[in-house]
Amino acid sequence: MTMVDEVLADLAAEGDDVERLVADLPLSDWALPTPASRWTIAHQIGHLASGDELALLAATDPVAFGGRLGDLVGDFDSFADADAAQAAATPPADLLRRWRTARVSLGVTLAGLPPGQKVPWMAGPMAPATLASSRMMEVFAHGQDIADALGIRRAATGRIEHVARFGVRTRDFSYLARGLTPPEEPFRVELTAPDGQLWTWGPENASQVVSGPAVDFCLLVTQRRHRDDLAVTARGAEADQWLGIAQAYVGPVGQGRQPGQFATPAS
Repeated sequence: MTMVDEVLADLAAEGDDVERLVADLPLSDWALPTPASRWTIAHQIGHLASGDELALLAATDPVAFGGRLGDLVGDFDSFADADAAQAAATPPADLLRRWRTARVSLGVTLAGLPPGQKVPWMAGPMAPATLASSRMMEVFAHGQDIADALGIRRAATGRIEHVARFGVRTRDFSYLARGLTPPEEPFRVELTAPDGQLWTWGPENASQVVSGPAVDFCLLVTQRRHRDDLAVTARGAEADQWLGIAQAYVGPVGQGRQPGQFATPAS
């Protein structure tokens, strides 16, 4: 199995899990507020559908995607809010069908791209496996928002390795999004997987080290929990700074979550 096949299989499984969270909800529950300001569960599913449709457009028609890129990066929050609001007005069954169609089509398309071909994306061209990892990060993050709205504690799986890896790879973006210069030295990241394995990235002799449970790290880089409520630790001033600004997703600097916002941890 190639790297892209592995990520796509886990992305499909993650999407299926999130769909199961909402598939049997009564109509009124689709309007439940989530931790994302002004977004209901319907907004969250609509955002995921729109993201997969955009990724599919980028993979199948780069020129058309380039024509939309200006709107996307010009005022991303306004675009995302308006797009999610429009989707939220769709009947839930139709909205779920739209998301399912988009994510299945995206998986088939990315799996069929020639080796070495990159796909244009908002942060720059990406290999299919990297783009799939970015979508995995989005499904994990917005799936957490939905679970929080429903008061459900999700069980972490080994699939979050893709989210963790993406969080490590996007370290420098966290600085650039805030007008800061990223550190030159690579960091060491040591995370305990849900099954107890140790996942590591970076040189063993690095002076800047981040460690902790993998699921906590994923919640941190997607800004779904405040740092104070997670068991992620840093050794070194630069690593400590990163934990305060980590952001794996494209767009303006996020507000994140407040300390103690959730009664029980998600991990």
